[in-house]
Amino acid sequence: MYRYCMLLSLIVSGISAQNAEPLTPCGDAFYRASQYTCYDTNFLCPVIGGTPTLRCGPDCYLPSMYSCANGRLVYPPTSTGSGAAAAPTVPGNNPPPCSAAATTLHLSDPPYEDYFYSDCNVDAQVIVTSPLPDSNLTIIGPRLVVAWPAGNSGVCAFFAPQNGINGTLGIELMNFTFGGALQPVYKAASGSGGYPSVGVSGIINFNSSAMLTIPILGSVRTIRDFTEGPSLLRPQIQDAIKVNSVGSGAILTRLWLDNITTTEFGFIPITSSGASPVKVNNQILEFGAGEYLFYTDFNYPQLTQLNASAVLNPASQSLIAQKPDQAISLSFLSYSEKLLAGAWRFLTYFGRDSMIAALLLQPVLSQGPGGAMEAVIGAVLERINKTDGSVAHEETLGDYATYLNEQMNMTSTDPSYNYAMIDTDYYLPIIMNQYFLQSTNGTSRVASFLATTAGSINPANRDLTYSQLALISAEKIMGIAGRFAAPGNQTIENLAHLKADQIVGEWRDSTYVSYLGLHGFKGMPLIDRTLGIGGGRIPYDVNTGLVPAALRSIAALSRAGIYSNHSDWGTLADTYAQVWEDETLQFFQVTVPAAEARTRVQKYVQDSSFAGPNQTDLIDSEVFFHALALNGYNNLAQVQVMNTDDCFRLFLVNSTNQTQLTSFVNQTAKNVMRTFPAGLLTSVGLLIANPAYGGDPVYATNFTTNAYHGTVVWSWQQAMMARGLELQLDRCNSNSVPDFCGDAVVHGNVLKAYNALWDTIEANSVNLSTEVWSWVYGTGGFQFTPLGALPPPPGTSATESDIRQLWSLTFLAVTRNMSLK
Repeated sequence: MYRYCMLLSLIVSGISAQNAEPLTPCGDAFYRASQYTCYDTNFLCPVIGGTPTLRCGPDCYLPSMYSCANGRLVYPPTSTGSGAAAAPTVPGNNPPPCSAAATTLHLSDPPYEDYFYSDCNVDAQVIVTSPLPDSNLTIIGPRLVVAWPAGNSGVCAFFAPQNGINGTLGIELMNFTFGGALQPVYKAASGSGGYPSVGVSGIINFNSSAMLTIPILGSVRTIRDFTEGPSLLRPQIQDAIKVNSVGSGAILTRLWLDNITTTEFGFIPITSSGASPVKVNNQILEFGAGEYLFYTDFNYPQLTQLNASAVLNPASQSLIAQKPDQAISLSFLSYSEKLLAGAWRFLTYFGRDSMIAALLLQPVLSQGPGGAMEAVIGAVLERINKTDGSVAHEETLGDYATYLNEQMNMTSTDPSYNYAMIDTDYYLPIIMNQYFLQSTNGTSRVASFLATTAGSINPANRDLTYSQLALISAEKIMGIAGRFAAPGNQTIENLAHLKADQIVGEWRDSTYVSYLGLHGFKGMPLIDRTLGIGGGRIPYDVNTGLVPAALRSIAALSRAGIYSNHSDWGTLADTYAQVWEDETLQFFQVTVPAAEARTRVQKYVQDSSFAGPNQTDLIDSEVFFHALALNGYNNLAQVQVMNTDDCFRLFLVNSTNQTQLTSFVNQTAKNVMRTFPAGLLTSVGLLIANPAYGGDPVYATNFTTNAYHGTVVWSWQQAMMARGLELQLDRCNSNSVPDFCGDAVVHGNVLKAYNALWDTIEANSVNLSTEVWSWVYGTGGFQFTPLGALPPPPGTSATESDIRQLWSLTFLAVTRNMSLK
């Protein structure tokens, strides 16, 4: 058997050099697109006689000579399972050439397979879900999703086996004979001033006869309403889907609520694979076993992607070759207009997510006009609520924005903005300070950037400058902070609260709908409730970390002349910050004596049915941590859940209260080092919550391994904790050395915690770019489990983690300081 990948050197020697063609990175190597194809970011296959060879496990092959099955070459070639069958063409498809080769990426996270495609015309993500033998079939079924960043748009197809036996239908994508799992779709605009229809096509294989039972065409938000909510299908959206037979195939089309944009989703059988014609049976599509070409496109304005070279600064270009997966993923989520939160569920602007990501990624992000840093800050300023200074948490646009406008009796396609969160406001001055005052490029850009006129995104801000919008937001912060900072006003009532009409307000924003007696909270009606911070109204992270950090930043920005109308803020904001730094922790402190702590952990293990050791032998002193929030459900004065939100204060605040600082870093270190359920550490990562010390069964009931903000691992929290610990240790080498640096025990604990955290981060490097993950405890200890693979808590739907999340890509910049090892 000939294995073409072993002949690469012979092939290369027979091809004349094409010096004018640029070299493109593929893993550690560089290649010319006319001579090679790069698969999965790090595997090269040659082009032979103008025909790209395909990858099959460790080999490359020509479909005319071999096929591929389960990662192994098969001779003679077969069509079924190989993707080698000649695919029909997409009707009307005529993609114009691009100056650069398309960027593709395949990421596997069974039962999910994710494929990314970007070229000069379109960016798209395709997610194929196919149940595994051990999948929970009540939440995992055959499904195809195509998501586009433009308009946060997408299509979704839910399939079922025609034999009616769940778990028997498997679906997968096949490679085209000419290379790759996805190909572009481009259809010229049908009139002057219109947009071309763009999308992708692929080959889907059914292992048995199947039915497309539920199609959704339009917005990712509409898809999520069905997959994550109470299976909502909105009649005005679903009833607009038209199903038609076209030749031996079928096509679904839907005119958006704007009466302009059309999404289409078609299937054509590949007869050489044995596939039968698509049947339309009362709006349900029926397929035989075999391969079908699918294609989907829509005529909507596209975003301007920042490719990997454009999103990274000149000093960080080597990351493209060193970490191609993460670099391509970051590029897929980065656009000159804004950065997007995650793929596929959050392909839109989220203010908090983009600013946290930018703060952690700043050492590697591009700066200046057209760079990533200014894309983040500009997107935030564009979307500020000019009436009260609130920073937008989330943007809703495209078809779903039109739908929401209709619900308010408005005929409009304008985007809408969610201003429910209180934490997002405080990140803006922090990131402005970091960029405009702490970076050379940013310092030179202050005047011209802040003079930019807003309104191109949010019509309500038309004729206001970025400078004016930044001032409006800072005035809001100063007003809130001033009440608590005033002499004698350091009370719970004057801390930062969630907005009166909201149940969420910071990053732990998961909710559920249930009679809360089911969760142990008594006397609550059937209504939306927040779970992430246990119903608390006064969040820990905002009051002890974000507010003082924002005030320090406002003071610095004022001294630099950025808030010219408030020159007094240079002193006043610093005065406020000192009060918030010194006086807020006391309200959240939780101290549990050692004996009581051991008793509570043992009781938690019983209540939660945790299968591992209780680790109470690690509790050798009182346990000290800070509550997630104050004024929680069930009349909880404190939501006594150990947590990772210490990272905000470590990362953003340089406290000068020496007694308080020493105690704070020591307790954080101990909680990081202790293994769950005594602490936060596990072999699969650092848990964001540990309810073992609450002393009430309600904690074990609500903070669980299947809850979005329960006893789970969030990648970015590990990044911020690691960087925060490092920054505090770095202060030991500064001109103003904190007292804890001279305390051998405390300094030793912080150093041990830093390394224990990095050990588990490095052990789980394969998962770091994903949004959130969970675990089960079995033979061998903690075992990684996708959150979406676990049955959801009562009152919620299954939560599927994004394969790539913007703030989970921060390990591109956050790396282990080997001098601390």
